[in-house]
Amino acid sequence: MGSIDPSTPQGGLHVLIAGAGIGGLAAAIALRQQGHHVELFERSRFANEIGAAIHLTPNANAALLRLGIDGTKFGAVEAEQLRIYTPSGEPLANIDNKAHAGKWRHKWTLVHRAHLHDALKVAAQASGPGIPAQLHTSSRIVNINPENATLTLENGDTFKGDVIVGADGVHSLARSKLPGASGIKTFSSGKNAFRFLLKRKDAQEDPETYSLAMEYSSVDMWDSSEKRVVIYPCANNEILNFVCIHPDTMSTINTSSDWDQDASKEALLEVFKEFNPQVLKMLTKADPQTLKVWPLLDMETLPTWVNERLAIIGDAAHPFLPYRASGGAMAIEDGVSLAVMLSRDVTPEEVPERLKLYEKARHTRATTVQQMTRESAQPQPFEQMEAMTDYIYGHDEFDHSTQILRKHLWNQLPAKYWRQPIVFGPMPGPRQDWWGRNRVQKSLKSTFQTASIRFKTSRTLLQNLLPNERYSFTDPSTVAYANFSQTRLHGMDWLGGGGYRHLGLYIEGVQYQKLDGEVVKGLYLPILFESLTDPIVSGREELGMPKLYTAIEAHERYNSYHLTTSWEGAVWGHFHLEGLEEQDPRTNPPPNVGKGDLIYRYMPQVGRAYKGQPEAEYPVLVPQEEEQKNIPSRVTRLRTTKNARFQIDALSWESLPTLHHVISRLAEIPVDEIVSAKVVEGEGVQDVSCARRIE
Repeated sequence: MGSIDPSTPQGGLHVLIAGAGIGGLAAAIALRQQGHHVELFERSRFANEIGAAIHLTPNANAALLRLGIDGTKFGAVEAEQLRIYTPSGEPLANIDNKAHAGKWRHKWTLVHRAHLHDALKVAAQASGPGIPAQLHTSSRIVNINPENATLTLENGDTFKGDVIVGADGVHSLARSKLPGASGIKTFSSGKNAFRFLLKRKDAQEDPETYSLAMEYSSVDMWDSSEKRVVIYPCANNEILNFVCIHPDTMSTINTSSDWDQDASKEALLEVFKEFNPQVLKMLTKADPQTLKVWPLLDMETLPTWVNERLAIIGDAAHPFLPYRASGGAMAIEDGVSLAVMLSRDVTPEEVPERLKLYEKARHTRATTVQQMTRESAQPQPFEQMEAMTDYIYGHDEFDHSTQILRKHLWNQLPAKYWRQPIVFGPMPGPRQDWWGRNRVQKSLKSTFQTASIRFKTSRTLLQNLLPNERYSFTDPSTVAYANFSQTRLHGMDWLGGGGYRHLGLYIEGVQYQKLDGEVVKGLYLPILFESLTDPIVSGREELGMPKLYTAIEAHERYNSYHLTTSWEGAVWGHFHLEGLEEQDPRTNPPPNVGKGDLIYRYMPQVGRAYKGQPEAEYPVLVPQEEEQKNIPSRVTRLRTTKNARFQIDALSWESLPTLHHVISRLAEIPVDEIVSAKVVEGEGVQDVSCARRIE
């Protein structure tokens, strides 16, 4: 019986992966980084890599960069524009991807498939985080046992692990081991595709085709309801990739064989003979030795992707038609999701349950994108194309799967006390430890001073801090804006003329959809720290505010403002505004908050018999315009700067025994760019008496 090297340090799961294509290697990298022992079994010798290119859409690059794979280091080209023509060459659309690049946190790139495959293969086996994966080539698998996670090779060798990942492609053996999959077979979509690569200089040196090859970083498409020619670059813009889709009746292919089969140039030219002469001339440059034809296969939706200790990923689970550049992206997302669910601390006994979580995270998304590729076989209106792009690109699988696992783990705890702010998980306190186990006026003369830092960040991460599905972002892009804002209040009559400080995270562009369909837009406040117990208690109980205690210390000079936040001497936050310059207070624009501040009230019931059940749970709005009318505030001083920064340290449970679950999540928030910072001073502190239930 085969196994991993006995000299290898033990710990983690033993993962066997059937197939070492893009999906299998991505999964191997992600799983080894979790501390698992990974072995890959590939039937080929990798003697001849597939001569084709692949799209790495923003969601694919989000997943790859998590794995440490940067396509620009091995020739990936940014897709700067998409040009669409009729078969005769009449322009239909010219989409400037560069103009929309700020919508996504990561680039849309084009890369040679073999270059990506090589990079993944190196990363899977190289030294680095975790134990290098073992790769077995020329290892054809003939049997898989999902119950005991064993696989058998053609030569009789048997390998046993804790989990098997079926990444063995469209003609998957692993898929046949799933319940309900025996009757589900791949079938022709009605289309085949010729593929080949061409050196750009060969097209540029020909006067007849020069104009088609002069634009770098462009995806060009000649489109009809039956046929489509797509040309896009890779390998640092030096190579052009051709995908020529056509009815399967017009080319000969064996749908049960490998996906890349030899094709004749004569057949290619005959199929597209009515296309624009320039395009046809480009097709004549195809190398007959490398020209391939692929069947575009489809498959009915599988009832399940998992069985005991077996899970399938990539084309084994969901073959894609090549219309939304998603085949490779979905396989990579599968691998990342699987590794999130099989976390570093998972035990062999938990594997079947965690594989079901992987399916929960991926099944709906992958099958939805599958349907989008089917619909995209026909030309579509721009609005429909954009909606599909928003859904596909506006996703970060690591964030998505992490949230699903997090909620699963929360639900595994004993009966829990959920307290504000619930988006960070069950709340530790005097009756519950971190694992859920039981432990036995208003004044017009009040002043304020607010220091805030606005920054650009990840919408896909921030959306995990929204309480439920009725809260969402108004913009589908993966970019979001938020600010950390600290205010010192003084001269408060209800505090005997004293005051306190508070620091909150304010997320912009959030909306709440009411049951009647009305949408309420505003700033969403998932957490507000305060330095005094009294306003914390009143704010939580009377307003539903998500308040917690922290010490807030400020060090201010004429042109600088520095803050530290701490608990019992453990400093977790540093906020710096430097180079402050005086501005006319009248130029201070009011924040664009929609109808006001959005918060979420959650209060537990009293009594052990009701533990885990809410006493109150509903959305709350603080309408700022009404607050301003109730107690007008007046800005007396304004200083601004762009020279600002902040750092959040999650520390540990020992250092932050009642805050770590919150601070560790805040520390995850990436800062793509500091947009602005300011210090505002004035008179008139609102008492938030206008806060009300949204419904």
